Amino acid sequence: MCHSMVKLVFILLFSCSLLQTSEQQRYTPNWESLDTRPLPKWYDESKIGIFIHWGLYSVPAMSSEWMWWNWKGTDPSPTLVDYMNKNYPPDWTYANFGPQFRADLYSENYS
Repeated sequence: MCHSMVKLVFILLFSCSLLQTSEQQRYTPNWESLDTRPLPKWYDESKIGIFIHWGLYSVPAMSSEWMWWNWKGTDPSPTLVDYMNKNYPPDWTYANFGPQFRADLYSENYS
């Protein structure tokens, strides 16, 4: 009895998923097709936040948040090491970027 019930539930769920799939509109991988998608009603009424990861690595503007690891880690990036050697003194450390990390042009009201 239990086995047949599981089978029945599986068949019902599978059938419902087929119905759902067949009703969905198909889009092609281009902007014209994707722009025809209707937006959900809540979308225009809600606030959407974006988290931006911003740190000392943005001072030299040469790498991602893995900048220190790509510079001083076990397998340094030759491009980054070369950049640092050409643009900073030999005794330069990651902490030296601290005083240069400023948000002079930042505006919380920028829109």
